[in-house]
Amino acid sequence: MSLLTEFERVYGELRRNKWLRYFAIFCRVALALGFIPSGIVKLSGERFTALPSNHPLGHYFDALHLTGFYYTFLGVGQLGTALLLLIPRTALLGAMLYFPMILNICVLTYAVRFEGTRIATLMLLANLFLLVWDYDRLSHVLPFTRTADHHVIDKNSKFPAWFFVCVFAAAASVIVINHFLYDIRPGNSEEECTGRNPTKSRQQFCDCIYKQGNPLHACLSDYQKAKETGAR
Repeated sequence: MSLLTEFERVYGELRRNKWLRYFAIFCRVALALGFIPSGIVKLSGERFTALPSNHPLGHYFDALHLTGFYYTFLGVGQLGTALLLLIPRTALLGAMLYFPMILNICVLTYAVRFEGTRIATLMLLANLFLLVWDYDRLSHVLPFTRTADHHVIDKNSKFPAWFFVCVFAAAASVIVINHFLYDIRPGNSEEECTGRNPTKSRQQFCDCIYKQGNPLHACLSDYQKAKETGAR
């Protein structure tokens, strides 16, 4: 039995489970709600975030806000995609349009060490789940031959505990790994950046971002040097 055949057999069983169906609906609604507020803000022509201009991501949003009708176009795209996700018949199209958007957002948040990396990563994983959930429809455009068509007839009501354990473990891993991956971030405000008991190197980093307005890579370089000096 080929790997693809085995995958489609397992997929056919999982596709009939009502709890996974509920989880797919939850992911669709959650992802749609994630885009609706930001889409409305862009349509209204307001600045997307309260991040200060000296913040690395604040630089980006300032420039994005000044792009005119392109900024409005992004808002229309987000609201349209959210609407497609909420309609069962167009959910797959919504998930397909959502993927490049959330992938871009996720890479951007990691590139500037934004606090939103965790939620962006979870949204990306939820989007991937929806794409896999509709594999039976999506497979027709994938570059390999399907072994069989799956028609959902019988429903399975058994609670897939192992699946939700994996979901919880994945979410926990994103939070924990993300915490250690970036030991310092420019927070949403200078106070958040420095924290309650800021070290000298952390204070220098936050001053570099919020007071001097230097690029992130330059501030990170100075921060690493300060840490190494303090360690010695």
